[in-house]
Amino acid sequence: MPAEVRQKLGVGPGSVLECEEIDNRIVVRRSGQFSSVQVHEALFPDGVPEQRSLDELKEGIRKHLRKRHEGR
Repeated sequence: MPAEVRQKLGVGPGSVLECEEIDNRIVVRRSGQFSSVQVHEALFPDGVPEQRSLDELKEGIRKHLRKRHEGR
């Protein structure tokens, strides 16, 4: 791959690229570092937390803010 193309893509040694043929053209792009499954597993290692109501979320925010600002 020519240097000007590598610079435009911001790729260097060890970069992972994806190639795809679209309408008789080859499209090359940087590959994402993590899949959506990997991101999901990192965010929720113990599984998806139980859903909460809007009122429960607001109350949790209120409690957090009270605790954070107490004693000021």
